[in-house]
This record gives sequence, C-alpha cells and structure tokens, in this order.
Amino acid sequence: MEHDVVTDGLCFPEGPVWMLDGSIILVEVGAGRVTRVWPDGRKETVAEPGGGPSGAAIGPDGFLYVVNNGGFVCHERDGLTIPGEALPGYKSGWLDRIDIGTGKVERLYDNCEGHPLSAPNDIIFDYQGGIWFTDFGKHHSHNIGYGGLFYAKPDGSSIRRAVAGPHYNGIGLSPDRNTLYTAPSYESLLVAFDIKGPGELAPTAGFVMGRPVGQFAPHQMPDSFAVLANGHVAVATTVAKSGIASVDPATGQIINYPLDDMVVTNICFGGEDMRDAWITLGTTGRLVKTRWDTPGLRLAHYS
Repeated sequence: MEHDVVTDGLCFPEGPVWMLDGSIILVEVGAGRVTRVWPDGRKETVAEPGGGPSGAAIGPDGFLYVVNNGGFVCHERDGLTIPGEALPGYKSGWLDRIDIGTGKVERLYDNCEGHPLSAPNDIIFDYQGGIWFTDFGKHHSHNIGYGGLFYAKPDGSSIRRAVAGPHYNGIGLSPDRNTLYTAPSYESLLVAFDIKGPGELAPTAGFVMGRPVGQFAPHQMPDSFAVLANGHVAVATTVAKSGIASVDPATGQIINYPLDDMVVTNICFGGEDMRDAWITLGTTGRLVKTRWDTPGLRLAHYS
C-alpha cells in the first residue's frame, strides 16, 4: 500500500482519532501517553494517564475518552517494540475522560459491579451518547484473563457488561446503527452483534462470541478497525498478512492491503471527503497516511 509517513518515534501507537483541525490524536501504549500529531509531523503531549492507553474516542461533550489496558511490558527486538505481559504491580485496566485543552485526566471506571476491568482495548460512542468498549483480557506470566463487551455512560454513573468473551479487540458500528462489530483476535474473526437498544445486544446462536462475518487467514490476527460509509470494515491486521484488510460483512469477502509492520494496530478516516486514512504501525512506531478508494463513516458527535 502506498503511504506517506506523518511521524515516527512513537512508542507503540494505537487509537488514532481525526480532529477537525487536521491533527490526529493517538495513544502511545508503551509510554502511557496521549499525543497529538500535526500534519507537518510535530508531536505534542496531550496527557499522560499512565498504564497502557489503547483506544480513544471523542465524546458528545468534546472530551477525549480513553480506554487503558493497565500497561504491558515492552520488549525491544531488533529495533522493534513488541508488546508482552502485564506490567509488574498491574491491578486493573480502566477508562478515563481527558480534557484535551488542559490535559486533566479523570478516572471514570476501573471495575464493573465490583469486578476489575482487565484490559480495555478499543472504544466508540453510539448515537445516544453511550460508550461501547472492548476488554481484551490480560496476559500474565502464567495465565490469561478474559474480558468482554461493555457499555457505559460518559458521566461515570453506569457500566454494564453486555457480553462476556475472549480477546475482543476493535469495535465499530454499522452505518445503519443496528449492528456492532468486534474482532476476537486469536480466533482471526470479525463478528457482529445485532443491537437491541443502548447497551443491549441480541444473543447469538451457540457460543456468545458473535455472528461471524469475516474469517481471516490462519495467524492473521485482527486488531482495531474503522467502518466505511459503504458498510465495509477496514481492519488492521497483525502477524500473518499484516496491513489493512477490507471486509465486506455481507459476503465475507476480504481484500488485503499489506504494510511493512508486523503489528498494524488501527486506522481512522477523515478529511473533507473522508477518504484520508491514517494508520498506526505498532512495532516501528509510525503514523502513516494514505488515500482510500471509498470514504470512511463519519463517527457520532462530529459536526
């Protein structure tokens, strides 16, 4: 895939958010930092919530909402940053609200009904102003914890687990707002849930993992993603066939666009025609930009 490097030197970047001023706000998972990147490549620190911020979204109040996996150990191998097990002293993951102008960080949730959040991974607002987010589950030295799909209010007053399940990564909504997509990474799947109402998903047949709408190649692990205006899903993929995979949920057809990083973590769309795409490359610490053939879906609460 042809692309331009916007900036480099990032510590495992994820969660890009296109801002109306042309900048990109993203998270640096390995540094516990939220960073703004300007079109000329300049970087500014927005906030330092610590842990491992891994996904971000703008709320209806203009604040930045960031899910945090609690941090993981970064291993340097041949100049690449490789994510590993939980940081020593890890207790939970959490969700923060951040004032972009001042950098003030407010902790909203670190548990659900008394159960600690494990490793919140990605986040999106619905059109009712609620928060959907995934919890990937945490890797420890001798075991792996599970997470699920959660729904919360942005004022900190309510959180519930809608689905318990293993290793849900990215999250997105269909253009008609009736379907929630997520990606169980280790199963190499993109799955869908029908939305019954705010925070309510219709049960799926058999296991609760979701309705499969895209099966990736063996060891091609889906990470986070963005939904396109035509209903297709642009999924960042890692390890085997790393890059962006365009998935048609109606047919299951997948078209792969390779990139030169083993862990492509996320993609977002913006620009006047919503065809500019920014992609975060985890192990090489880069933010790159390309043009897409179809526009991305404009997210909720963007004017």
